Amino acid sequence: MIKRFIISALFTSVILFACGQDHLEDKNWLNNFKDSEKNTVVLNNADEIIPLKNLEKRSIASIDLGFSHSITFDSLLNKYSQVDPFNGNIYASNNQFKNLIDDLKFYNTVIVSLSDVSVFNTDVLNFVKELQEKKQLIITLFGNPKSLTQLTEITAPIIWCPNHTDVGANFTAQLVFGGVGTSAVLQKTYTDNYKTGTGSIINKIRFAYTVPEEVGININDLKGIDVVAAEAIKEKAAPGMVVLVAKDGKIIFNKAYGTHTYDKDAPKERVDDIFDLASITKVSATTMEVMRLYEQKKLDLDTTINTYIAKTRNTAKSDIKVKEVLLHQAGFIPFIPFYNSIKPEDFSRDSSENYTVKVADSFFMKKEYFRDVMWKQMLESPLKTRGKYVYSDLSMYFMKEIVETITQEPMADYVMNNFYKPLGMHTTGFNPRYRFTKSRIIPTEQDNYFRKTLLWGYVHDQGAAMVGGVSGHAGLFSNATDLAILYQMLLNKGTYGGKRYFKASTIDYFTAKQSEISRRGLGFDRFDANSKNGYPSKLASSQTYGHTGYTGTAVWVDAKENLVYIFLSNRVNPEVSNKLLDMNIRPRIQDIIYQAIEKSKK
Repeated sequence: MIKRFIISALFTSVILFACGQDHLEDKNWLNNFKDSEKNTVVLNNADEIIPLKNLEKRSIASIDLGFSHSITFDSLLNKYSQVDPFNGNIYASNNQFKNLIDDLKFYNTVIVSLSDVSVFNTDVLNFVKELQEKKQLIITLFGNPKSLTQLTEITAPIIWCPNHTDVGANFTAQLVFGGVGTSAVLQKTYTDNYKTGTGSIINKIRFAYTVPEEVGININDLKGIDVVAAEAIKEKAAPGMVVLVAKDGKIIFNKAYGTHTYDKDAPKERVDDIFDLASITKVSATTMEVMRLYEQKKLDLDTTINTYIAKTRNTAKSDIKVKEVLLHQAGFIPFIPFYNSIKPEDFSRDSSENYTVKVADSFFMKKEYFRDVMWKQMLESPLKTRGKYVYSDLSMYFMKEIVETITQEPMADYVMNNFYKPLGMHTTGFNPRYRFTKSRIIPTEQDNYFRKTLLWGYVHDQGAAMVGGVSGHAGLFSNATDLAILYQMLLNKGTYGGKRYFKASTIDYFTAKQSEISRRGLGFDRFDANSKNGYPSKLASSQTYGHTGYTGTAVWVDAKENLVYIFLSNRVNPEVSNKLLDMNIRPRIQDIIYQAIEKSKK
């Protein structure tokens, strides 16, 4: 008994020491980060190029020319936009800068990283000068400020950071995009252009990536997330997951757990893995477009749907109001198992003129199947519960038809061009297999009853798959950080990256409780005061809104706590399991976050 106690005490001491070490490491990192913030100076920025804006118009390359922490630098850049790295040292060693100029032909914005040694290389300087004439150039310079004397002919923006370290690289990369700000100025004069007191003020306009300690939270108080995630994986609630926490406009926790599948050789989960979001599509795509059209007065929520969808006229659905559809009170049945109606002649294993709708690998539907079969089934489906709350996927099928009728543009294109690209959400979108390698995407179910294949980059939802992967209720894919950007924009009352996407009043209206018979907002799911176990968390405030997804995903915003919580998993791999729900994994992790926040206030 005594021996067991001693072993237990030693084990506890080891854990406490490790936790203490994590907290001390975070504090040391934060001190170094703040030192970079205090001393990093932005020069030649009269045109306010920094922080970078209009990301949808930029193709960005990053060139390392003698900076030994370029991996960290490029990693942080890619959290804001797609930035392709080039190892300029290879070109420099062979005096092949002319080849590098040619290799950059498809990029309009180039970020060059220089050290206080490489800047004295004449070939490097000549290359930078030529680049300045052809591209939007940004120079990041690390180390001794005397190296500024070599850049007297440079008019492009320069970020000088004295810290030639990983932390310096981290801060500077975030500064390029406005994830952090600075008001530092030069303390000495080095040239006529770079004098004492010179420096631009840069304001924070996007997410910062930092440690919990920056918002007053001890990393030890979030360790419970590791425990719950490990339990979920051990019990096979999901093979892997990614958890993200953003507080006060800063991503303070972003961690991957487990593997892509249960196979012994499966790749480990990464924080930038792309997941099938399932019903999060309803709020992250369809509702976003609805909000924009409502704000532009192109969509009236009190108008009946027959105004927008001619085929609903002379049907029982004719007088349903748009608002009823968004609240799931239109009387629609929950779903229709469309795949049960498929006949052998409706699909082909090869594409052809008549079979153009790709559902999965080697599975193509007839090009008019949605119009001739699925849409007809929805229009003819019974209305049984008009005026009552019944969560229905049909609602967002109808909303997609409505918004596309108004805009005369496919919904996938509209949300990509109006939201995802401008926000810098480069992984978010429909049909990711057309844009990314399979290794970037998390597989979902081994479909043995419909598509007869492992679903990998094709939407899990059968109905969404049968319409080509783009539907109002499912089909969207994303990684955690990109999804967080969209919801931070909502939390910011419509602004992000120096651009306004919505009026604050529009966001307040759609995310507020709008029904007398349910917890719902318009499109958005919300905090449920009547939930026995607390939904989405027993500690969430009444200002919480978001949505969950069938594949094992969730996004929740708590405006009271200035909090964004994201959980992504593939709980349907290799087959559908309810363990993630039964074990209450998503709410338990959310509870731990709230407990850590509450402890930080004491």
